Amino acid sequence: MADSVWSERRSGAESMRPGDQRTPWQRDRARILHSAAFRRLQAKTQILGIGQNDFYRTRLTHSLEAAQIGTGLVSQLRSKTSAGLNGILPADALMEALCLAHDIGHPPFGHGGETALNYKMLNHGGFEGNGQTLRIVAKLEPYTQQHGMDLSRRTLLGLLKYPVLQPQLGLAPLPLQNPLNLTPWKPAKAIFAADSDILDWILAPLSDNDRSLFQQVDTLEQSPFIKSRYKSLDASIMELADDIAYGVHDLEDAIVLGNISESQWLANSDWDNLPTALAQQMQQIGAALFSHQHHLRKDAIGSLVNLLISSVSLTEVLPGATEPLIRYNAVLAEAPHAILHCLKQLVYRCVISRPDIQQSRFRCQNMLMALFDAFCSDPSRLLPANTQLRWQQAADALKTRVICDYISGMTDDYAELMYRRLYTNAV
Repeated sequence: MADSVWSERRSGAESMRPGDQRTPWQRDRARILHSAAFRRLQAKTQILGIGQNDFYRTRLTHSLEAAQIGTGLVSQLRSKTSAGLNGILPADALMEALCLAHDIGHPPFGHGGETALNYKMLNHGGFEGNGQTLRIVAKLEPYTQQHGMDLSRRTLLGLLKYPVLQPQLGLAPLPLQNPLNLTPWKPAKAIFAADSDILDWILAPLSDNDRSLFQQVDTLEQSPFIKSRYKSLDASIMELADDIAYGVHDLEDAIVLGNISESQWLANSDWDNLPTALAQQMQQIGAALFSHQHHLRKDAIGSLVNLLISSVSLTEVLPGATEPLIRYNAVLAEAPHAILHCLKQLVYRCVISRPDIQQSRFRCQNMLMALFDAFCSDPSRLLPANTQLRWQQAADALKTRVICDYISGMTDDYAELMYRRLYTNAV
């Protein structure tokens, strides 16, 4: 696959430095790993706020763990897949690149910050983390003058969780006062209309029929308004790695920090519908997770990850497609998939939904909206010099997008510092 149309770069550049023996995917991984956007993940919220404790995961450590899990999934698929399909599986370097980059579009303060920016951008094309990831790697990160990191086409395809464009909302002007409840404004999972040229280039190798099949959506009556049905093979593996890292490793953080008790585990875990051997294994894992012997907990976490990874297989999701990269996806077997869903729900109910976490999210959302209002009120005075230049050079329809790019790129700490600088005396 490395010699095909999927290894092409948008710039058309094929030159390599003298003596460089790396594959396109190794070069992509290096560009991501050495980018400023990747480094900023060390100071962006995963679940708990940065600075509340020095133990739990940030988006950086989460991405590193997802990369390790991603290559584990690929290894499993290689061992189970027929020779005819083995050739379509991604190289380890490609999978690492996807997992390392999958969260770099997330704004400060996690999904709460994402919803806040989406509300402020409702009349300007919306905001969504995966859409911003594409903007960063294909336009914003200054590796090249015009094409961002200038990653290979297959890498860009693998980063697309939602390979469709944002719907046209056509909303009336927003009220001057920001809403206190942002629940109705969860972002549409899609690529920004302003980046349709990038999406078209990524999907150019697909036939008209394949593209039509691949971009099918379910239309929803309320936010997030649309839901894309399909993703590429590589994106399906990356998303499984993301889900496993979230469901298992964030669970580990919550247990160690005392945010999930053994009684909560038992109350929120129903293994009765699992096959007997798997139910017994989950009961043993549960007992070890809450053991006072730390090595037993660590072994239980490893067993849980292995249980999920080893159940992966390839399945046909688009039988009518001719391009194998969209025809097949990686999936977990039914019972392990149910276990992963249960783990994710446990983290959501017992950690993310806690009042103190939601109160912090409320505060942070309002800080981001206030920052957005400030920079939009007088961008030529308040934006930093390099962003001012981008704002001045942007077409009128994209000037607000430039401001959103700037705010979404902030780390948690920097966003809070900027808020204090603009709105309070404490700096």
